[in-house]
Order: sequence, then structure tokens, then C-alpha cells
Amino acid sequence: MRIDVLGAVRARREDGGEIALGGPRHREVLARLVAAEGRMVTTDALVGDLWSDPPARAVGALRTFVAALRRALEPDRAPRTPPKVLVTEGPGYALRLPRGAVDVYRFEDALAAARRSPASPGGADALGDALASWRGVPYADLPDAGWAQRERTRLEELRSQAVEVRAGLLLDSGAGAELVAELAAHAGEHPWRESAWALLARALYRDGRTADALATLRRARTLLREQLGLDPGPVLRRLEQDILHRADALEPFHAAGRPPSPPEGAAGPVPEGARLGPRTTVDLA
Repeated sequence: MRIDVLGAVRARREDGGEIALGGPRHREVLARLVAAEGRMVTTDALVGDLWSDPPARAVGALRTFVAALRRALEPDRAPRTPPKVLVTEGPGYALRLPRGAVDVYRFEDALAAARRSPASPGGADALGDALASWRGVPYADLPDAGWAQRERTRLEELRSQAVEVRAGLLLDSGAGAELVAELAAHAGEHPWRESAWALLARALYRDGRTADALATLRRARTLLREQLGLDPGPVLRRLEQDILHRADALEPFHAAGRPPSPPEGAAGPVPEGARLGPRTTVDLA
């Protein structure tokens, strides 16, 4: 069985056939348990997440949703046999599935692996496959659920980080021209992310378009100042100097004779430049 939440919530059998989950509340219960990543969610917490003003029989309704989901997820389970997927645990419920069976877990694991071992062969490919599993906005069919809104914000940030980590790995391995269009779209969608502009400038430089790379950095500087009232951070300032001096650091690691370095900010939860704040004012150039 596979469960997908990077888009509308759905469950599929191993043969790819879709499992009928029932109504919106059924899908929300399943999705809320996915978001818990295997941890138990109490009945009270589930009731509070499903209803802003819980009805008198909310707990009974929740149990009905759980029973229906169990029948859908384990249709061959014998009567009076304990469920193995959606289990009762203490005062609540938990989802018991391998991490590989849930798209959001696969995505997060691929990102974590790429950060841990940037020199590992296939890391960029695995991250690309994980990014390709996004079918749209996470939990797209639960637009009003407060917990889902918070998860969407978190996952969209991780997706931006994953795009940048993957691009950094590919640039370190020698890619360039083939990344320009993707990174231009990413920077256009997230113009406040200094890391996005830096990666785009690196890709342009790698493609032999030095003037375009420098123009990209100037555009980033202008945008940050005019729209956000901020000056570029050290990543963009250092990159401009490296481009002007054709620094070895801009070459693929195998050509420059250096070990691969993680993309800017990849070691922490948020890449440098992803969240802007007050900093010392130093001009580019």
C-alpha cells in the first residue's frame, strides 16, 4: 500500500489501484496520522483538529471514521483480528507503515540523506525523484484544516531547500546549462531567497555566461534593496568576487581537485539566505 499527501490525499494498492477512503473527514483523519510520522495522536487531539467546535458526539464520529478507514486499508483482515496499519495505541491512534510507503516520508528522507552525504553517488538523482513525487500543494483537499496549513508551510519550505540542495550537488558534479531554466524559475518564484539567486548565478557562470551571472547578482541586489529594504548577505557578495576573479571554488569539485562542499546552507535546517533578517550593510561590488 502507498499513501500520498504531496497533493490531494490518496491511498493506492501495490498494483497502483486507488483505495476509496470515504469522505473528507476520513481523508483528514488519515492525513493527520501521516503528519504525525508514526507517533500516536490522542483522540482529543484528533477531535480538536477535525472540528473547531466539536459536536457532542465527536468521539463517536471519530471512531466511525477510523473503523471505515481500517476496512478500506486492510480489506482482507479477518474479523476480530487486530489492525496492523491504523492501530489503537494508548488514548489515541497511530499509523504503522514503512517510511518508503508514504511519499512525504520518502521526500524528507531523500533530503536528509543528500545533506548528510553530499558526495554520495546518486544523491541528486534520489532527490530529483523525490521532488518529482510532488503532485501539487500538500494536503490539497484539506484547505481549511489548521494543522494542514502549518504542514503545507513547513513542506513548501523543505521543497525549496530540496531544489537548492539538488542544484548545488549537480553544480558540484559539473552540471550547468541544464539547470539555468529550472533555477531561473525557482528564483522568480522565491525572489527573497538569496540562495536561489546564488545558484542561478553559478549555473550561468558554468554555462560560460559570466555577464549574465553578474547581471543576475545585480538584479538580486536591486530586488532585495527596493522590495525588502535589505542589502545582500555574504553568500552573494562572496560569489560576485569569485566570479570576477574566476575562482577555483566555482569549478566542479573533480576539476578543481577539492572535495564536494554541501550547497550553501545545506548543513542546517534552513539554507543561508532562505530567511532574511537584519544584517550588516555591505555593498556588492
